[in-house]
Amino acid sequence: MTGPDHTDLNDASDDALLVLFSNGSKQAAQVLVMRLMPRVIAQAFHRLNSRADAEDVAQEAFVRLWRIAPDWKQDQAKVSTWLYRVVENLCIDRLRRRGRTTDMGQVGLDPVDPSPSAAARMQNTTRANALYHALNQLPERQAQAVRLRHLEERSNDDIAAIMGLSVDAVESLQARGRRKLAAYLQAHHSELGYQDETL
Repeated sequence: MTGPDHTDLNDASDDALLVLFSNGSKQAAQVLVMRLMPRVIAQAFHRLNSRADAEDVAQEAFVRLWRIAPDWKQDQAKVSTWLYRVVENLCIDRLRRRGRTTDMGQVGLDPVDPSPSAAARMQNTTRANALYHALNQLPERQAQAVRLRHLEERSNDDIAAIMGLSVDAVESLQARGRRKLAAYLQAHHSELGYQDETL
């Protein structure tokens, strides 16, 4: 008797894939990684502003997932929620080790589009770094709610499950966080090159 093929596995839930992996299915692990890795790396990158660090954190998070797979209970949590919390904790540890504040002038992001001029690329990078810096000034729960909604594009229901809050509480955190972000970015309007633009 053969195991499920990739087509069947693609339709399987995250929980089912993890259980299959714990029973020896390497294909299940591959499908789960392909499904969840992009979001895990994005989450870590939004926290750390470093592709290399994000990839390291993602790798460590999956190592921990594989370790707990044999003891996974399907009714305890969603795999993606469990992974989110692990990645968040790993990122917090890294931020504590290197210092929480990111220099606004740091040119640390690769430009998405290689065609703009060097000056435009630097300005775009400065703006992106300013956003990360501004997020780091928010209280942790507000920053987390804003990141999950606006950078990771998760639903408020998902965010409520991840943070262990009601949807109303999540929406309140997001509203307060957005107001503080807007105030911070408005205060740095000129240095970010928005003299003739509105934020």
